Amino acid sequence: MPKNRNLFSSLALRRREATSRAVHRVWAWVQETGAVTAPHPGRLRFGRIGVGTRLAFPQGTVFGERWIELGDHCIIGEQVTLTAGLMPDLDLGADPILTLGDGVVLGRGSHVIGDTSVSIGSDTYCGPYVYITSTNHSYDDPDQPVGRQWPRMEPVVIGPGCWIGTGAVILPGARLGRNVVVAAGAVVRGEVADHAVVAGAPARVVRSWDPEKGWQPPLRTPAPVPIPDGVTPEQLAAVALLLEDPAGD
Repeated sequence: MPKNRNLFSSLALRRREATSRAVHRVWAWVQETGAVTAPHPGRLRFGRIGVGTRLAFPQGTVFGERWIELGDHCIIGEQVTLTAGLMPDLDLGADPILTLGDGVVLGRGSHVIGDTSVSIGSDTYCGPYVYITSTNHSYDDPDQPVGRQWPRMEPVVIGPGCWIGTGAVILPGARLGRNVVVAAGAVVRGEVADHAVVAGAPARVVRSWDPEKGWQPPLRTPAPVPIPDGVTPEQLAAVALLLEDPAGD
């Protein structure tokens, strides 16, 4: 290959690498600047946004913020939709419609649609693309398009400490207790007791906690070993490096 072609190829490669670094730096700046927090809410005026709570940029559809209350230290992923009311610019009264407790995590692309009360308890974690709604379409009239019929609305309550897997759907009227696990892709309606695991569509209880017998059916994997008291993050990082490279190479 001629030397001048090698030179041009090398220059093009360096130019591409420089452009790539610049694009990533600009995007990181946009993500940081576009994030919504209590000190920097941007255009959004929530009924409450707690200390340490952050909505990643870009946000999904957000409206009815006046009736949305977000607790402290919540993590709202990219493209998460949060809505109160059937459409923007409605007067929904004095009480909040959509409430998140402290430490709630909503994964990327999730939707929380509150046309009537939706409450998510503290320390509930949702994977990506979870759909939680208090509204369901009705189809009573066979002569009218389903989308034109007035929907049915029922409050949704999700207790504290729950884990809701990727792609799960929580339907109107669902009431989840404390520390409930919802498997990925499950479709949940009705009441779920504390400390239950549900899976399937429609979801059913596949495991529950008995105070005397423990988990029934029993867990197939051993319980994780707790981290000893007094261990620092630096020590944990050192152990992780050691496990990755036992020979120390």
